[in-house]
Amino acid sequence: MADNQKKLGFFSRLLDAVPAGERYRLAEEQIIYAEKLGFETAWVAQHHFHPQEGGLPSPFVFLSNIAAKTKKIRLGTGVITLPMESPVRVAEDAAVFDLLSNGRLELGFGTGGTRESFEVFGVDPDKRGEVYAHHLNVLRQAFAGEDLLDGNRLYPAAPHLLRRFWMATFSPFGGKLAGEKGDGLMLSRTQPRPADNPEATLDEIQNPIIDAYLSALPAGVKPRIMASRSLFVSRDRAHALELAEKGLRSAAERLGKALTNVKGSSLEDLIVAFDQHVGTPEDVIASLKKDTSLNRATDVVFQVHSIDPPHEEILKSLELTAKEVAPALGLSLAAH
Repeated sequence: MADNQKKLGFFSRLLDAVPAGERYRLAEEQIIYAEKLGFETAWVAQHHFHPQEGGLPSPFVFLSNIAAKTKKIRLGTGVITLPMESPVRVAEDAAVFDLLSNGRLELGFGTGGTRESFEVFGVDPDKRGEVYAHHLNVLRQAFAGEDLLDGNRLYPAAPHLLRRFWMATFSPFGGKLAGEKGDGLMLSRTQPRPADNPEATLDEIQNPIIDAYLSALPAGVKPRIMASRSLFVSRDRAHALELAEKGLRSAAERLGKALTNVKGSSLEDLIVAFDQHVGTPEDVIASLKKDTSLNRATDVVFQVHSIDPPHEEILKSLELTAKEVAPALGLSLAAH
């Protein structure tokens, strides 16, 4: 693969409408199928306590199981909610996992967003940014092989993982911080709109983040910019829209007043509000081509949230994404 080709990825929050064990089995099947189709990466989110937001509190455990059943696909955390974790234990788990997976780990980090989860872990949610910065610094020290205390250093050593950090952010300031460290930048599939511009498009919000990241990147360091996007692809437009309506109305009801950028109650309003790309391959390609920030990404990662169609529909969408959508957008497929 040429360096200038964009990588194709798959992302899951493990939200299939089934019990936890079945969620894990279905997500496993989806990732294994994504590898077969040529997806370069697979990412999973971490969420604690609230299964309607995400079904996986222990990403390293889950990804270790996936690593044993795959060969090439790179496996990433998107993201580890670092304020609620012991940074030394994260470093140890990451180092062991990377060895067991033959060097396929990518590490995405974020502050986390559900306030009520933090206190269970002894963290004041109003100080999560401060805790996050401290934990991130400890992680960097651990991977760099520095003395953590009284001569204790990370084992197994994993200095190479410092080059696989990805930082999730909603702001240009966060983009600047990621750039200064030479980390990868993770852009969300959707994010809150500014109060003074509630109808801003996603790329209008995210291009300034990319600008800040690139401006801060040290000379000679290659940018790593991941753009996550929500899409559901089907041969049948009417069927796709029917599933989209069911999923998005359920999500809108759950979010309630927290969803601030809904102009009206139509399905099209919900598709816009949730930054969804839905329909036939032709529909989705045309929709994605309007997103100018994708032109600047090095990695484009697709997910089916918040539509969250049934498992078999996800597999079909993955196939159409790999075979028709990805080539039209210049996304590379891994060799089988």
